[in-house]
Amino acid sequence: MADPVLALGALSADWQYVFGNVDYLLGGLWVTVKLTVASLLVGFVAGLPAAIVEVYGGRYSSALVRNVGVVLRGTPIVVIIMLAYFAFGISPAFVAATAALGFRSGAYQTQIFRGAIESVDGGQMEAARAVGLSKVQAIRHVVLPQALRRSVPGFQNEITIVLKDTSIAFAIGLAELFTKSADLYQSIGHTTATFELIVFISAIYFVLTVATNRSLEMLNDAVAIPGGNGR
Repeated sequence: MADPVLALGALSADWQYVFGNVDYLLGGLWVTVKLTVASLLVGFVAGLPAAIVEVYGGRYSSALVRNVGVVLRGTPIVVIIMLAYFAFGISPAFVAATAALGFRSGAYQTQIFRGAIESVDGGQMEAARAVGLSKVQAIRHVVLPQALRRSVPGFQNEITIVLKDTSIAFAIGLAELFTKSADLYQSIGHTTATFELIVFISAIYFVLTVATNRSLEMLNDAVAIPGGNGR
């Protein structure tokens, strides 16, 4: 078995620089993971109620939710992050990035949940009301359990998008994975390591994305409604 020290010595100086700073990059990776999870949770808390309002709300409440979603989805995430941090004064940077990414994700999660809710046969709501459940009870106990299970595939794309968008927090100086890699290749005497660092962090993003997607595929297989969604 090859000696790790000898193997590292056989690499170019730029790759040695990258692997010599793995601990530093892993610190940024931890921030990236926390930011991704926190943003998705904020998006869930905002997106699920918004979807219910859009489907079952009144004319004006549905229109309000729909229009806010259009604005958030149509605004570049870098603009939202910079507004949150510089214009609205949200701090520290992690909180500002979480709020920006979270509400932007919420706008997309709203559409994921809306589609899942609308995929539940309307006759089930009628049946629930017929046996004495209120509209809220019918939504909570009959529609949402099915809708949440059907929404799992939609989260594959959303998690990937949020994970990649965390790199935009570079704009407000948050020390996530991309920011830390930029710090390294902008260091005096190490500007030639730009390619190696980008390849290295791209591989990390790739592994995170694949692992997350495979986990969600297994979750979807576990919770899929028998006979639904082509099963």
